[in-house]
Amino acid sequence: MEDRTPSQPESQPEPKENSGGSGVGRREFVTGAIAAAGAVAASGALGGGTAHAAAPAAQHAGRTRRFAAGRRVAIFGGGMGGLSAAQELAERGFQVTVYERKAWGGKNRSIPVPNTGTGGRKDLPGEHGFRFFPGFYQNLPDTMSRIPLPGGGNVAQNLVAGKEVSAYYNGTKVVLPAAGSIIGTLSPESLLNFLSTGINVLGKVPAWEVGYFLQKMIAFVTSGPKRRFQQWEYMSFSQFVNAQKMSKPYNELLVDMFTGTLVAAKADKAGAHTMGKMAEAWVYSTLGLGGYKEPDRLLNAPTNESLIDPWMNYLRSLGVTFQIDATLEQLTVQDRQIAGARVRGASGVVDVQADYYVLAVPLERALPLLNDDVMAVDPSLRSLRELTTDWMNGIMFYLRQPINLGRGHVAYAAQPWALTSINQGQFWKNTNISRTYGNGEVNDILSMCISAWDVPGILYGKPARECTHEQIFNEVKAQLRAAIPWGPIVLNDFNIHSYFIDPAITGNGTPNVANEEPLLINKPGSWNHRPEATTALPNLFLASDYVKADINLATMEGANEAGRKAANGILEASGVNETPAKLFKMYLPNEFKGFYDDDDRRFDRGEANAFDLWDPVKP
Repeated sequence: MEDRTPSQPESQPEPKENSGGSGVGRREFVTGAIAAAGAVAASGALGGGTAHAAAPAAQHAGRTRRFAAGRRVAIFGGGMGGLSAAQELAERGFQVTVYERKAWGGKNRSIPVPNTGTGGRKDLPGEHGFRFFPGFYQNLPDTMSRIPLPGGGNVAQNLVAGKEVSAYYNGTKVVLPAAGSIIGTLSPESLLNFLSTGINVLGKVPAWEVGYFLQKMIAFVTSGPKRRFQQWEYMSFSQFVNAQKMSKPYNELLVDMFTGTLVAAKADKAGAHTMGKMAEAWVYSTLGLGGYKEPDRLLNAPTNESLIDPWMNYLRSLGVTFQIDATLEQLTVQDRQIAGARVRGASGVVDVQADYYVLAVPLERALPLLNDDVMAVDPSLRSLRELTTDWMNGIMFYLRQPINLGRGHVAYAAQPWALTSINQGQFWKNTNISRTYGNGEVNDILSMCISAWDVPGILYGKPARECTHEQIFNEVKAQLRAAIPWGPIVLNDFNIHSYFIDPAITGNGTPNVANEEPLLINKPGSWNHRPEATTALPNLFLASDYVKADINLATMEGANEAGRKAANGILEASGVNETPAKLFKMYLPNEFKGFYDDDDRRFDRGEANAFDLWDPVKP
């Protein structure tokens, strides 16, 4: 059918934005004679906005903001880390300019599907991959709570809770609880009882294997910091749960479901430390412990409308200047600090001057910018070369009629491409999709993430990397149908209006296939290769998901925490008397402190965790 061909060309132009800067070219920094003498104008103009970080106090919301000397900050990257750092600094009186190469919001943005809106409707909303805000996210919701909405309220109020986290396994639906309680005192035994009732695998996995898996979860939960960082950190989640010794259903329904549903990851690549921490946090969130919210939350509208656009408006009201189509090409080092930054835009190249520089671009773009001159001052940054990325990108099915696959995020166990999905329409309560987007025929959006691009599929025997757009669509459709009951009927051809694949994937079906927006992978041992936000260069800071964060996972939450850390580093370096941005820690129950301390002692003696009792040898 014609309407199921790819919804956009492989290379999609990103919309340009004029940031609202009041002109381009040379301008003074109006804060008195000393500040004016210290401000360095840009050597040229970038396209679409203000050309340099030494811009004057801009007019916002009918007032003129004045900035103190020594508070000019240039942030390179307008994704989660960059915008988070911008907010923390602007709220504390810093003059901030954000430079972005491609699109505001980075991987977290909505991506309108070109030329799909008719009759006054907006283009259909696409995205890099569905948004997921687990209840254990704390830093990002705090940021969102400070972003106002027109007419009252704040962006955090746009979060809505799913009612379940589930998986389909060869035609059977398995539901993990989205709410629960511990009766009596929190203890390893009570937690084990909760997990044993919460993980219902309907007899698909041998009982002894289920018991072993749960025992390993309890062993992690009661592990002290020494074992977590010195033992579990250096093995994959598959190794941790001895996947290679277990049955196929064990791997497909327990191991893969946990990694796929929680973080859209692959068990053989994700570190045990990272995955164990996510599973632990999910359980505490499900139980309502530690101040955590509902375990499965998402936005009530497309990401740009519910988060990015209000965020940008709020930052402008604080005096933040935005420059789109601005690619950072080089950081110049002089006297062991950053002396300038070369940025290329539509109108050519300019030299950006600031007091502080924040690198908030993803790993694959940061590495070329951290040149030999930077590494000479901070050799520890060389370890970034040991980090890796992988493909985890989205595909959207636009449906004529809603289908009820789950009241929250869903995993498709045993399917080779490690698919996870969300039916978005049920959560967009204030949005009539057919009246708002597209041509009036779409009433639901099935947003999916493909996490395994290098595994052969079931239709063509090829990995997603080697498939054309049409083959990817057909393959995903076939895998969904194989997983859900009455798949060909539930997901019938007529109901699929069209589809959309993340345009970061280019050259599909050719040897030149590439992914412009891969995701950082927390592989075993990666923690020790990740830097802090503060570098040895006194005016260079990092704000991206590869920065060490308490959540220990490449997520929106981790990038937000990195932005907060970068802002705090600038506060300390500048000597400004402002309250630092709060850094939230993940919950660990006080009831388990004795277990943590005992396990540290056991680790020092070379002993196993007290609950890590037996190896998986079939009885």
